[in-house]
Amino acid sequence: MTGGALSQAEAFARIRLLRSPNIGPVSYAQLLARFGTAAAALDALPDLARRGREAYRPAPAQRIEREVEAVRRSGARYLFHDQPDYPALLGELESAPPILTCRGDLALAARPCVAIVGARNASAAAVKLARDFAAGLAEAGFTVVSGLARGIDGAAHEGALGRGSRATIGVIASGIDIAYPPQHADLQERIASEALLIAEQPPGTEPRGRHFPSRNRIIAGLASGTLVVEAAPRSGSLITARLAGEAGREVMAIPGSPLDTRSQGCNQLIRDGAVLVQSVEEVIELLEGFTGQPRSTFRVGEASSAFDYEELRKLEWGEARKEHGGDRIAGLLTKAPIALDELIRQSGATPAAVHMALLELELAGEIERHDGGLVSLSGASGASS
Repeated sequence: MTGGALSQAEAFARIRLLRSPNIGPVSYAQLLARFGTAAAALDALPDLARRGREAYRPAPAQRIEREVEAVRRSGARYLFHDQPDYPALLGELESAPPILTCRGDLALAARPCVAIVGARNASAAAVKLARDFAAGLAEAGFTVVSGLARGIDGAAHEGALGRGSRATIGVIASGIDIAYPPQHADLQERIASEALLIAEQPPGTEPRGRHFPSRNRIIAGLASGTLVVEAAPRSGSLITARLAGEAGREVMAIPGSPLDTRSQGCNQLIRDGAVLVQSVEEVIELLEGFTGQPRSTFRVGEASSAFDYEELRKLEWGEARKEHGGDRIAGLLTKAPIALDELIRQSGATPAAVHMALLELELAGEIERHDGGLVSLSGASGASS
């Protein structure tokens, strides 16, 4: 089932843990840090979630057995966050997917990666630009990452697959066995066969609106830089650019006519600090030897302070319950997202205690986590798990 030293039983338990109700990447990481194994975390879940109105039940083992068989039937494999071939840059994200499914050559994710994204209803000129940029970057040794959408994404994949380079990664919002959009079924299969296809959702999952921002964070996380070729305001491509900026990666945009709404997103990105690029050589210059210090100044805000897992390990669960006061933390929250640093400051509790309280609240379905390390009571808009 896995390519690392992880046992079959623990790999199965990890999949089951992640598929259990109200478990996202952050809570998954905290549970593993606290209990050491997914099997132990699963045993502890009902007690941890006792705030909920109903008894907590982890994902049924039979459902995970069916999922594992579906992954095998599709010719895919699981990739866990702590395996050697998990993409290093993606692993730097606080919300990095703990488990991915993939088909193809994982070595492509170990090469320098650049994301190319843009409008679905792209102009003919922009489609050609995306194809040409992708081909040039692939020839220069970069892996081109995109989301297999119509328009710019599809052109980027096709450009990177051409001329014998086959250096592209397709990240999809569906399960690994679902082709979306349907008109890209052949392209998706070609990427899986000749390059690399990645999915976060379980097999059989049809894409939903909430899955696309999650997919976009993977696209941005895999790459040292994101290039937006053409994008309207408030488009998914700008979400990818924002996530790249939050992760401290390079954000680049190709300028366009102010008379074309499909260029307004790129022009706004440049105004906000993205690097204006007009040639493949300029992208290469920005990304060659990327050290984590982007030249672009495009930022949305600094991420909240990182969680100290060592502090969590030192806390006994019973003592932590007394210290963190889940009701007290919940009382400080509203449906407006707030930064963890502010919550820690106002509560007066230790960071580990606040994180422990949030974990309990999350398992009970009372809070939601948002991009940038924000949290709120359940029901706020823009939540991501």
